[in-house]
Amino acid sequence: MNEAVKNIEISGIRKFFNQIQHIDGMISLTIGQPDFPTPSHIKDAAKEAIDQNHTNYTHNAGIMDLRSAISAYMKDKYNLRYAAENEIIVTNGASQAIDTALRTILSQGQEVILPAPVYPGYTPVIKQCGAVPVFVDTTEHHFKMTAEMIRPHITEKTACIILPYPSNPTGVSLNGSELKEIADLAKTHNLYIIADEIYSELTYDEPHVSIGTLARDRTIVINGLSKSHSMTGWRIGVLMAPSVIAEQCLKVHQYNVSCASSISQYAALAAYTAGKDDAQPMKEAYRKRRALTEEKLTELGFDVVKPDGAFYFFAGIPGSKSAEQFALALAEHAKVGVVPGTAFGSEGEGYIRVSYACSEEQLQEAFKRIKNYLDSL
Repeated sequence: MNEAVKNIEISGIRKFFNQIQHIDGMISLTIGQPDFPTPSHIKDAAKEAIDQNHTNYTHNAGIMDLRSAISAYMKDKYNLRYAAENEIIVTNGASQAIDTALRTILSQGQEVILPAPVYPGYTPVIKQCGAVPVFVDTTEHHFKMTAEMIRPHITEKTACIILPYPSNPTGVSLNGSELKEIADLAKTHNLYIIADEIYSELTYDEPHVSIGTLARDRTIVINGLSKSHSMTGWRIGVLMAPSVIAEQCLKVHQYNVSCASSISQYAALAAYTAGKDDAQPMKEAYRKRRALTEEKLTELGFDVVKPDGAFYFFAGIPGSKSAEQFALALAEHAKVGVVPGTAFGSEGEGYIRVSYACSEEQLQEAFKRIKNYLDSL
């Protein structure tokens, strides 16, 4: 067996879910996907693609009409300018885009800087590449990783900075001036940037800014439809980079998966053309749920940093229990599922991730149960 694989652990999120899945009647605030159905016009486009027998391999990078639609969409939404012909690759979800990007740029012994706590999907791939993750603890800085915090961690082995904003698990994002400082730092030290922007459509107070507009020549932008169009199971991600980078990424992509699902690509074409505003109703619902969640968590004594985007709170636990002890007790005694912060790294000790990607009624009932549990202690 490959030692790098043997040393990888199952995701802490999945591991904890397996511990509590036997509990009946539980309200889950663990979910990392929208609770809305995929818009009907997208499903209709997929049905039509099946009826028209669009069931063959596509171009490795994706059908040209889709790449052209993505190019127009990203320019319109975020002022990102990538050529459909050779700078955009359609992938099997953002996860595969991340995997492809890291496998393309990393060599044995190099280092990758990323914020902590952080989504657990980056570290295993970094390690499989023979590289080393270097974590920057953001817990004392409102979960923001700034250029000033990154600078001391840069060494001669540093190859890349990962910027997942808006963040999973914290919901926090970075503004234009903060991103500009990181872009300048990356230029000074000749570093790649991987910008995971899968939650870019779900921002509530300020428009999303992509660092791809500030350091285009060294940035790989990751996006997709899972969160914006409630299409997690369709597995459509997007990798965008300057042609000199994208052509190398395409080699890794084509030998890994050949191409994304043809039917999903035609569904994605509808999303990126007729569905430019599909995220808006979801966004408004999340905005209300964010306010409700913040109010309830604060009332119950959790330490809260208000998220800018996504649909998570990374809340500091009241009391002295560890994150896993608290989450397990909450599941067993209150029948409410949350994710212990340690699923996102050791820096998440003392926190839980609470998802508000569920109905207001479920949120109200969940917080009622949490209150009753805390009152009983």
